[in-house]
Amino acid sequence: MRSFATLVTVLVVVASGPTLTSAQQSGALRIGSAAARAGEKGSGFIVVPAGIDSGTRIPLTIVRGKDPGPTLALIAGTHGDEVAPVIALQRVRRELDPARLAGTVLLVQVANLPSFLRRTVYYSPIDGKNLNRVYPGKRDGTVSERIAYAITHEIIERADYLVDIHAGDGNESLRPYTYWSPLGLNPRADSIAREMALAWGSDYIVIDSARPHDPQASVYTQNTAHLRGKPALTTEAGYLGLPAEDMIARNEQGAFRLLRYLKMIPGDVELVRHPLWFDRTEVLRSPGTGIWYPQVERGHTVQKGTVIGVVTDFFGDTTAAITAPFAGVMLYVVATPAISEGEPLGMVGRPVEER
Repeated sequence: MRSFATLVTVLVVVASGPTLTSAQQSGALRIGSAAARAGEKGSGFIVVPAGIDSGTRIPLTIVRGKDPGPTLALIAGTHGDEVAPVIALQRVRRELDPARLAGTVLLVQVANLPSFLRRTVYYSPIDGKNLNRVYPGKRDGTVSERIAYAITHEIIERADYLVDIHAGDGNESLRPYTYWSPLGLNPRADSIAREMALAWGSDYIVIDSARPHDPQASVYTQNTAHLRGKPALTTEAGYLGLPAEDMIARNEQGAFRLLRYLKMIPGDVELVRHPLWFDRTEVLRSPGTGIWYPQVERGHTVQKGTVIGVVTDFFGDTTAAITAPFAGVMLYVVATPAISEGEPLGMVGRPVEER
């Protein structure tokens, strides 16, 4: 394993960002039909009008602190069956006290209502696109592109920090982890995002430095913010589309841990002391369509060549055995039988030694 010290050089940066002036803080912040003044909460919807296909709306809560401070955006529900973050943000909305908050929290309660209401994994039931692959979106595109455009302009451009909160979709048995994406373009954003990952609380952190560098083709929610100089994370906690209490709690706790790190609420800052960093990951994809039989579970350690599972045809004859390309840990495993050619079967990550 390579030394962690050879991967990144981290600047020591105190979490700070733009804050609202007293005059700005006194007026109502309006996003869609949601509005809140200092010391208030307000909920409503961002309307995504119909275009070349049907429209939708995005449920949003604005929580304005009585004191000025930065703006943190927390986004749940990018994929349809990632339910633990959705329920966690309902609890954050209920429990976050504007009287104890400095700054503003934007809660995107469900980013992708078409997929959420239809319980579809990965892809929109309207346009067949993955919302987390079409950023920064298009004003006149398909519905997923229009959702991304609305979130980019209404949420990301207003935020100083952002977390795109994911979980294992309805087919994925996932072990919690966080993505940190140092791109080498903005040392402040890279450094603060690393600290945010430690503050969020997951002890597995994937280093993903290969995300696109073009702000006009940013692809991912998190990357759209990061390329605009806003430190951002993608987190994963939850599995198989279940409202598992431990996963809901992890996401809720992560939000409040991060708020304390950003000094937006009072309390002691907690950072993960000895995380396991992953310098390489690979999504294993099915070479054919049929039935998937996994032979490992989330969190399992595998060696190079370990059989992850087999794909059969519809009659039960094996058509492919899927093996680990390198030694590592199964960060998620698809745990439902139906599989189509090219779809994910699981993801293996390689840990790197930290010194």
